This record gives sequence, structure tokens and C-alpha cells, in this order.
Amino acid sequence: MNKIEEYKKEKDGLDILQDVPRYAQEGWEAITEGDRERLKWGGVFFRRQTPGHFMMRVRIPNGISTAEQFRALARISEEFGKGFADITTRQQLQLRWFRIEHVPEIWERLKAVGLVSLQTGMDNIRNVVGCPVAGLTPNELLDASPVVREFTQTFVGNKAYTNLPRKFNVAITGCKENCTHAETQDVALTPAVREIDGEEVRGFNVAVGGKMGSGGYRVASPLDLFVRPEEAATICSHIVFIFRDHGLRESRTKARLAFLIDAWGAEKFRRELERRADRPLPPAGRDERVKRYTDHIGILRQKQAGLNSVGLAVPVGRIATKQLLEVARLAETYGSGEIRITTGQNLIIAHVPDRKIGELTEEPLLKELRYDPSELARGLVSCTGMDYCHFALIETKELALQTARYLEEKLGKTKPIRIHWSGCPAGCGNHLAADIGLLGKNIKVNGEVVDAVDVFVGGSSGPEPKPGKKLLEDVPCEVLPQVLERLVPYLSRAEIRRDKAAGKEGIEDEVQRVS
Repeated sequence: MNKIEEYKKEKDGLDILQDVPRYAQEGWEAITEGDRERLKWGGVFFRRQTPGHFMMRVRIPNGISTAEQFRALARISEEFGKGFADITTRQQLQLRWFRIEHVPEIWERLKAVGLVSLQTGMDNIRNVVGCPVAGLTPNELLDASPVVREFTQTFVGNKAYTNLPRKFNVAITGCKENCTHAETQDVALTPAVREIDGEEVRGFNVAVGGKMGSGGYRVASPLDLFVRPEEAATICSHIVFIFRDHGLRESRTKARLAFLIDAWGAEKFRRELERRADRPLPPAGRDERVKRYTDHIGILRQKQAGLNSVGLAVPVGRIATKQLLEVARLAETYGSGEIRITTGQNLIIAHVPDRKIGELTEEPLLKELRYDPSELARGLVSCTGMDYCHFALIETKELALQTARYLEEKLGKTKPIRIHWSGCPAGCGNHLAADIGLLGKNIKVNGEVVDAVDVFVGGSSGPEPKPGKKLLEDVPCEVLPQVLERLVPYLSRAEIRRDKAAGKEGIEDEVQRVS
């Protein structure tokens, strides 16, 4: 067994919860190596770059939060952290820089506002993502957020789900527009319609085995399976248990569900799923998604008469404590107090009446977190980077901001384009599902080690998913803005869908002058 499997055999990850009060008294140096890993079952992460200071990942199912919760997170960050939080591509927040002695009180404060950090790391089902405007957008087949909540309530705190071979990502969406990167998930439920007994039934098609890290972007395999909303959470649990019982455990790099699907094939996996469900399962229905990608940024009409959602771009997902507090105030002043988090690391204030839109857009915060960002800013995503993640090979967030500002100055208004940064092959920035994906690395130039990236183009999820193609290797970060200045004009979404040979050759000829 690998070391993590040995730790899990010794003690269930959730058993760490009873040890935290002791470690809070004894200090971080007393935490054993095994318990440093088990802390991740509690959502608490030891960081090698900042010994003695930890990160906590807070679970926010479907990214649906409240002003009360945002105020609690802001105050925790202000009192115990560094005065900011990071929004992740899984619609949750990460708090940084607190000490182990603060954890019991932080957990109590989270509990008081209906939040937990449980099972947000290691071999667990991570935060379940969904359309950030579920129940609000007129462009949805159905509101899938109740399914997200039902499934989450099933596994959080339940030891039947805590000994998986590796992490497990789930997306459940009823949105017709592509906003969740569903094909990168271990389980993806996407909107579909199927005729059953002469009636059209709304539900989900099911795909499994998608991933981003551990060897790159593998597109989830369709199971040719349709599920109704009322049975969706149960089907998800069956899929998790198949992975738990049969997933590969020898090598951490080969332990994702994708590798079991590759070994078994989708048909065998489906048969096992039917066996566990103890009934025949209907074939897939008609995929109701459109091809275009949507980020839900801007002022958008809700299905509820006279109400709007206001999507705000948060540059690379890093948000200061004072901004968290101000978002909470605006959500209560102009909306219902509800705040939504997107997979693009942005925020949405929901339920804003028509009569309040003008006043909201004049608020000073909306000059910082814009509802009308440039196309480059709204499509900018970045992982944590090496400042706080020991897997990252380069700093990402500040470099992403500097590069975007350079491109805005040089190119002015552009067509919509998504630029995603990942600091290492784990791919937390979803770089292989973006128009331009940047993967951090270190290279030698004239005998000196420098930060660099590989450049990928044309990645996507949705009804026509495909991994980005590597276009350039070993581009030093020092010259990357100039390289992208040449590249971006060729990569509008329409141009990415051109014939691959013609498009790629034209791009390569141009950027070679700079690279």
C-alpha cells in the first residue's frame, strides 16, 4: 500500500476531529505526519511554505451562500488569517494563515452560520458544483440545486464515503448553458429530456471518469443513462461506492475513477451500476445543453418577474476581507441576502429588483468587482500558485493579473476569451478546458532556472468537449505577455472551432516571431 492508504487503514480520516482540540493545546509541531494528512478530512491543510499556518477550505454546495455566511468568513479571515480569501473553481472559499489553536473556534463560527469544512480535501467527495444561478436563470431545464443539497447531506460526515481511492469531483447542473466544466468531473449530471411512458421527463444524462490532473484532461465517458431528479442522489452514491470498492489504490497517480473506467469500460461500469440499483436503468435522453459557454457575469434577468442577478468579476478569485463584508452588505441592501459563487471564481448578487439596479451599479465596490469587466478579465482564472500551494511551480495570481492588464492596454476590446492558469500538472485552474491554458513549470535559460509555462489552446467542456492542444513549450513568464499579445487576436471562440490544421499553423507562424 502507498503511505496514504496505510494512514487510512490505521484510522478513518474523520477521526481526526476528536484530536484537533488536543493539537490546539499542544501546537502544530505535535501533529504527526499521518494526522497532517488526516486533517484534510476536516478541511484543514498544513502548508510547507508557511509552517505553523494553515489553510481551510469551506464547503459551499452549488456555490449558494448568504450575506450572514460571508460576514462570518470575513471576520474569521480578519481575526485569524491574512485579511483575504480565495474563491476556488469548485465554488467555495479558502481561508489562509490561521494557526491550529484557532481551528476549534473557527469550526464553531462556521457551524453557527450553517457552514462546514468537512471532507474538502484528500480522498473525499469534494464540494459539489452546479449552475451558480440555479433556480434563477430562465435558461435552465430544471433547478438542480436541491439534488446537490440532497447528495451533499448524504455523504458529509458519513464514514461510508470517507475511504475512497482518491478525490472525487461531482457536477450536477440543470443549466442549458455551459458553466460548470461538467466533462472534467468524476461524475457529471447534465440536463436532458427523455420520453417515458409517452411523456417527456426532465432529468439528467450521466457521464463518469472525467478529470483534469493525473495525466491531463480526460473527458468524462457517457454511461448512456438517464436519471430523474428524485433518483439522482442515490445513483451518485452507487457510483461512489463502485469507485470505493473497485478503484485502483496501488499508485496515487493512477487512482482516480478515470482509470477504473479505462480498465473496465463504460458498459461494464453501467452493468455494475444497474446491479447495485437492482433495476434496469433507462438509456440517455436528449442533451438539452447549447454549445456556447456562459459565465453568468453582468446584469441578467431572472425567471422571477422584476428580479435580476448581478454577476461580479473577482480578479483571479482573490477577495479582501473588506470586500467580503461589502458584498454581504450589498446583497442585503439590494437583494435578498443571497450570494452565489461561480466556477470561474466570481460572485453573483441574486434577486435584485429592477428599481434598485441603477443604485447598485453606482456602489464603489462595483468599480473594483465589475459587472461589466473586459472580456480578458471576465475569463481569467488562476489556481493558488506557489505562494500558498506546495505543488505549484510558479506564482500564478499576480502574474495572471499583470498579464491581463498588459493585454488590455495593448489590445483594447477583444472578443470573449478564457485564459486559465495552473501552477502545476494537477490542473486546479482547469487550463486544458480553456481557450488559452497556461501550465506552470521551471526551465533553464542560460544556466539559470526561470519560471515558464506551456501554452495550450482550444480546450472546452460541454456538448463538444476537447482538451486543449499544446501549442508552445517552455515560454518564459518574462516574455509571456508579448507572446499572448500575438496569440489572443487569433483565438476568439469562433476561430478556435476552425479547421485545426489551418488554425494552428497560422497561430504558430505568428507567435514564433516572439517566442
